[in-house]
Amino acid sequence: MKLSTPPKICISGAAHLEGCGPLAGERARELGSALASSGAVILTGATTGFPLLAAQAAKEAGGTVIGFSPAGSEKEHREVYHLPTEYHDVVVYTGFGYAGSELLLARSADAVCVGCGRIGAIHEFTVAFSEGKPVGVLEGPWKTDDMVKELIVHSGRATEHVVFEEHPAKLTSALLKTIARMHAEEHV
Repeated sequence: MKLSTPPKICISGAAHLEGCGPLAGERARELGSALASSGAVILTGATTGFPLLAAQAAKEAGGTVIGFSPAGSEKEHREVYHLPTEYHDVVVYTGFGYAGSELLLARSADAVCVGCGRIGAIHEFTVAFSEGKPVGVLEGPWKTDDMVKELIVHSGRATEHVVFEEHPAKLTSALLKTIARMHAEEHV
């Protein structure tokens, strides 16, 4: 069964790429481009680093990007949080701080892709995973994928909706297949 609207896929990752390794920026861009080229709408935390590089590549590929800011206004977004608005078609100013905006971001997405990240990426993963949403984990020389695997092992939950892949294009394909399968199962 085909989705009636393009899938909304959250790209989650570190706002600061130190500690992610030299591949993180390149992989973020590849992921953003692959998802946008597939027709997906990209959702981010309207932040710097991994999500911003993915948003930039998504825009360059002709995609639509929506950001969920922790701030309550554009002024607060720029002056208090020091976050960008570039490469986003729309920024939703949630006013809920980081934890609240991460919750809204993950719940608004049809699926979540996790790259190299820190606590925010793990939070977005846990929200999506606990709700049974499709999750794509971009494997790399960073610790995030190991942390996600550890959480899964101890979760006691089904895992057929989680895909792991180190190549962004292959992750995109696997995640879109998972979204389509789960959508079809919901409408049986």
